[in-house]
Amino acid sequence: MFRNPSQGWISILLLTICWLPFSGLARADWATAMFPVKNHDFGDVAVASKSEYRFAVRNETNRAVHISSVRTSCGCTTATVETSYIEPGQVGSILAKFNTDTHRGKKGATITVVFDQPGYAEVRLRVDGYIRKDLVFSPGAVEFGKVPTGQESIKTIRMSYAGREDWQVVDVQSRLPWLTAKASLENRSGGNATYLVSVRLDPGAPVGTFQDELIVVTNDRTRPRMPLLVSGELESELVVSPHSLALGEVKPGEVIEKRLVVRGKTPFLIESIRVKGWEVDYDAPTEMKTAHVLPIRLTANGDAVGQFSGRLIVTTGGGLSTSSSSTVTAIVRGK
Repeated sequence: MFRNPSQGWISILLLTICWLPFSGLARADWATAMFPVKNHDFGDVAVASKSEYRFAVRNETNRAVHISSVRTSCGCTTATVETSYIEPGQVGSILAKFNTDTHRGKKGATITVVFDQPGYAEVRLRVDGYIRKDLVFSPGAVEFGKVPTGQESIKTIRMSYAGREDWQVVDVQSRLPWLTAKASLENRSGGNATYLVSVRLDPGAPVGTFQDELIVVTNDRTRPRMPLLVSGELESELVVSPHSLALGEVKPGEVIEKRLVVRGKTPFLIESIRVKGWEVDYDAPTEMKTAHVLPIRLTANGDAVGQFSGRLIVTTGGGLSTSSSSTVTAIVRGK
């Protein structure tokens, strides 16, 4: 039976055309799945307020990924790639900054994140918000910076309003039990009012970094709630860096070398370094110092096969008997 050769080429062409869209979709799916959150609403924000949001990028694949660029559809938002290379098991981030100092009114932007490894893909994120022209925070956020554990700290910002003569701040709400705030009227003249917002960090605040929002509640009938960004870091007596160690893909018995820096407020010795399911080898220092730089060698013992995330615990002695930790992530392959 005679068969026209061109029919074979037509079939191949049709298959190729049908395959391409699904292939592109598949390539985009792995990148899209890395973003647990793709939309953020800043809500109503004041002029000059620090309005930022970090979109987490979770690499749960078995290959490293690379973010080559990021762009926004509106000058009201600036986007920054905070982690360009993300290893398996690691979490990176895209920082979206709402430009409240140069824009007013209802604004929104699409953020396009471009990947070029392990393949090309684009993911679109979205931010929206309303920048009030009648309200100004100075400075734009409450930033405690580094605070020693167990120490009280108080920060104050000024909140200026221009509008109704009967406008008032009625409350300042916090979701954190160790962070409290109150507002007091500093000055009022006609429709202009200035409030001082004092924020207190309790001595019982937990060790580590924090970033959250206070909610300033007013008697405004249409937009009564305003977010106020607050951040800081409670320093431990002992600090281990880096905060996380990404080991990538490893096999049981394979030795991975990393470097730790351990700092304390007083001179100390290293008593132990341990990770459950791993052997940790290091040369223990014999001299007490306030900082130790330690090359360490980690070997998976085979008990933690698959995706691994655990704590590396450093215990000290000498003049400072305490412990601190870092996070270890890896993909442990079977033998």
